[in-house]
Amino acid sequence: MVEKDVLEEKMNERKEKFDSAKEKVEEKVDEKYNEKKEKFEQRKEKGKVYSEKFVNDLNCTIEEFKENFKSMQKYADEKFNEYKNATISNLAVDLVEADDIYYLKVAIPGITKDDVEIEAGDNDLVITATFKPFVEELGFNLEAEDEEDADDVRIIASELTVGKCSKTVRFENSIDVEKITAKYKSGIVLITIPKLIIPKHKVTVE
Repeated sequence: MVEKDVLEEKMNERKEKFDSAKEKVEEKVDEKYNEKKEKFEQRKEKGKVYSEKFVNDLNCTIEEFKENFKSMQKYADEKFNEYKNATISNLAVDLVEADDIYYLKVAIPGITKDDVEIEAGDNDLVITATFKPFVEELGFNLEAEDEEDADDVRIIASELTVGKCSKTVRFENSIDVEKITAKYKSGIVLITIPKLIIPKHKVTVE
């Protein structure tokens, strides 16, 4: 009989612990549920605000949207072109040295010889080429003072080199600047640069 009472007592204790643990779990579940419900309501409210804003934005006319988009695109194109024009890139060159002469080959695709400048120093050569934007080559004007006079075109892609490109080539020997020659053909400038040969002069001792 005593063993039965002890067993019932233990069962009651375990039942109480189970009920207590069950209550705690239910409280946590309710707490998590309420938190998620509150977050859901907040997101729902934000979504409602965004939806109302979206509907209000749609009330703008198609013409207003086009004008705004056109202005944004033009501004982005101008800033990108300004950046490219302000950035001086290097020209691609090949250089070969012989006993008394240097041969320099410069690639300037897409431009004429009038857009190339070459300056020679004592032992260096500076080649500068100016690449015009494709839209200018087509004859369109995007930078008119009056916006109404500007041509209605949009630059979709601009990956080719634009603006000034420069290359400075330095030589170990002094060069004969008076005898340098340059020839242009098919987007290539071939520059011939003779070395400056200073003849030795024998000094007589008196």
